[in-house]
Amino acid sequence: MKDFFKYITAGDDDKDWGLYLNVSGKSKIAPNTLYPPSNHPSGYYFSWEKGRVLQEYQINYITEGSGILENESGKFQIKPGTLIITKKNTWHRYRPHKKSGWVENYIGFSGELAEHFFQKSLTLKEQSLIYCGMREEFIDTFYKIFVLVQREEPGFQQIASGLIIKLFGYIIAYQKHRNFSGKQIEKIIHNARYQMRNNLSHEVDLKVLAAQNNVGYSYFRKMFKQYTGISPRQYHLELKIIRAKELILSSEKTIKEIGFELGFLSQHYFSRFFKEKTGINPSDFRKYTY
Repeated sequence: MKDFFKYITAGDDDKDWGLYLNVSGKSKIAPNTLYPPSNHPSGYYFSWEKGRVLQEYQINYITEGSGILENESGKFQIKPGTLIITKKNTWHRYRPHKKSGWVENYIGFSGELAEHFFQKSLTLKEQSLIYCGMREEFIDTFYKIFVLVQREEPGFQQIASGLIIKLFGYIIAYQKHRNFSGKQIEKIIHNARYQMRNNLSHEVDLKVLAAQNNVGYSYFRKMFKQYTGISPRQYHLELKIIRAKELILSSEKTIKEIGFELGFLSQHYFSRFFKEKTGINPSDFRKYTY
């Protein structure tokens, strides 16, 4: 894709949507050239001496070259495959090394949903820089946004907002996986999830499972929650709910029979549990869904 940058106008409908683009672009900065270049978007131009503070969020993916980033958290080296995450109202400055230059792919965005995700995700909230390497899913998402921006067809802001959220998901998933990849605890978690899926009619003794793999249960529980987002017990209960819904809708079994099949000692307990999780009792779920 050729170099470009574009300011993007957001209408009231776009802003009401909750997440909208302000700018996007791709630029190849040649070695031994001034940065930012003279044709840099005027609203985003800055001098190295002063740095800048943006009134929006930005994500910049450096796919070639190297450089440096400085912000309120410190000084960081940038290499190919680095994501620079710039928070709103945060002082920063970055530039490529003169000998290498770099290729940058960037989006700037605002909106209530942007505020929400940057507040709720520790990765987006706390990380300024992520070394993720050359990841096809990242660059593909940037390029899809670039195509939308260049065409600027009706509704492109709403489609682009979905792609930005998708990019958030890729970033968070990458960070989570990096914390576990190649470690023994990941195999233990996979084994635990397999056992829970295949033993919905009774409880899986996860303390025994942890002991068999020479890890403490507290550590296992902590890492399981980091990996899946919920505790082992809640994970098992959520699987039971999913299976209960399947059985209610696809079988002729009574609610009592389904409850017993999933390890509940009484229909009353099963019905109460189902309603707590879904907001509706199992009999009404079957009736209203049909």
